[in-house]
Amino acid sequence: MAYFNHVCLVEAPQAASFPFPQYVSDIIGICSLAASIEGDVESLVIPDNYYNSALFDSFERLLKRNRIELVGISSMTGGFNNAKRLAEIARKQGAFVVMGGFHPTAMHEEVLKLSSVDVVVAGEGENTFRELVLNGPSRNVKGIAFRENGGIVYNGPRETIRDVDTIAFPLRSLRPERYGEKGQDYSVDTIFTSRGCPWACSFCANDQMHKKWRGRSPENVVDEIALIHDPAKKKYLKIWDANFLTDIERVEEICDMMIERELTNFRITTETRAKDVLRSERVLDKLRRVGLKKIGLGIESPNQETLKLMKKKNTHDEVQKAIELASRYGIGTEGFFIIGHNNENKEDTKAYPEFARSVGLRKSLFFVMTPYPGTKVYREYEEKKKIVTHDWDLYNNFCPVIEAGTMTRTELATMMIYCFTAFGSLPSMIKRKSARQVCLVLLRDLFQHCVLLFGNKSLGEREVRDILYDSFLLLADNEAGVVEKKSSIKQMSKPFALTLQHSQGKQLAIEVHQNGEECKVLVKNDFSETKKRRNPVISLESLTGFVRNVPEDTLMGMLYRNECVRNNPDKWGTMFFPLLGEPGMWSLLRQLTLLVYRSLNGSAGKP
Repeated sequence: MAYFNHVCLVEAPQAASFPFPQYVSDIIGICSLAASIEGDVESLVIPDNYYNSALFDSFERLLKRNRIELVGISSMTGGFNNAKRLAEIARKQGAFVVMGGFHPTAMHEEVLKLSSVDVVVAGEGENTFRELVLNGPSRNVKGIAFRENGGIVYNGPRETIRDVDTIAFPLRSLRPERYGEKGQDYSVDTIFTSRGCPWACSFCANDQMHKKWRGRSPENVVDEIALIHDPAKKKYLKIWDANFLTDIERVEEICDMMIERELTNFRITTETRAKDVLRSERVLDKLRRVGLKKIGLGIESPNQETLKLMKKKNTHDEVQKAIELASRYGIGTEGFFIIGHNNENKEDTKAYPEFARSVGLRKSLFFVMTPYPGTKVYREYEEKKKIVTHDWDLYNNFCPVIEAGTMTRTELATMMIYCFTAFGSLPSMIKRKSARQVCLVLLRDLFQHCVLLFGNKSLGEREVRDILYDSFLLLADNEAGVVEKKSSIKQMSKPFALTLQHSQGKQLAIEVHQNGEECKVLVKNDFSETKKRRNPVISLESLTGFVRNVPEDTLMGMLYRNECVRNNPDKWGTMFFPLLGEPGMWSLLRQLTLLVYRSLNGSAGKP
């Protein structure tokens, strides 16, 4: 009989939600822990609503309703404050509390200052957690830290699991309902086909958690994929390895087996390095056949000096060739960039979106340098006193917690939005045929930018409006505008424009021009021409007020359903009609309709 026989596992949600499908959690980590002890305990449960704010109430009800001896909480840095709240609820119900994950691994002494936490599991958790469940806490269990006689005992690191095929498949059957789906049925799911990474980038915490790269055998990987494959429903599958293309021969065997077993009803995304895309040319067609639609490339910076400091071995030529090669096989690419390096300023940062477009990227994410505890970057920024807050809620890659070069936190937030706008929004406007279409595109993008900024709980609506407006002011400094050749589009009869309004008397004109094959977007302070016409008007005050009122749970629900319908259009009704019955949904739809109508008809900025 185990020392603990009734166990509850929970993943602490991140404090902020973001409008990207890869940020939807599938709780694979705690499902792996559950699988490691499934045959050793009498009961094993996971609370409902782990993905939204209803988690805390459902967690407390679960503990009151069931006999729970041990609660295991997994936490990233951005969810640590929520992990503390979960630990306090568990302690109140008399449970023994164990905490693990990236943040507790890096800061076990800080975590054990909490009276609500009994033990920290550091590093890979499956073997350590199982031994703890079977035998209880003691100096004999490697990989744990706990309090004893007024001090902290750390039993030292446990060796990483050499044969990762011995790790049981995640116990997905435990997963509760999420937007009408449960268990193995999730439309968005995650698989890890390896542990660790052969590289040691200075900003990454993977090295302290999983150490060296270890790949699962192709047979083992494909057997797990078979469990979640559904021939009647295409799923969005995140192969979330630190670097999936490390072993090309292994990847090819995985593809061959998936094709042979007809396990190809997926839309797959993964991450890797530009060099590895080039090495994998012979398997790219097979990857496309099994469902690979997008590769995330960790490009990080166009600045070679910065890459050297980060120990990131990219070259511009390799990046461009990798993007071109993937495109040749029908596979999209998304560039990941990090702004906010100590050696860079605003002018350096302006080069990021320009570089992203120059190498042929169609999608890019621009993160702000976030020094996660345990990383080399954390030590570097701490030593230089560049970390200005340890509010862990803000540690999510989008909320600046540092000062960098000559840039303050607010300036970093402005530069992040500048990069998103200069790379994505302005070029997208060039493809539109009217001011109203441009207005809709910009409304969509500004909505996303608002969500990113409101992830920073310390920002009010005025601060968010200032950041959005200031990012466009930086674009107004570019007299040449954003230019693109579009020979296939219909010639415009005349330029068209819209107004971006911060407040009364504070506004910018956004104009789209065409001259032969050349299209241009300009952001201007000069209203002499645009005032002569009735143009669409986007009021930042109206927009930020609306976004502020959209609950995060509703936003993530919409994101998840959209991802399902994107892959399965026939499920539109079953996924979206239930939304209409949610409290406040009709009110939100009315507000959105009014916002769009007023923007399109040039009245959004009127008092």
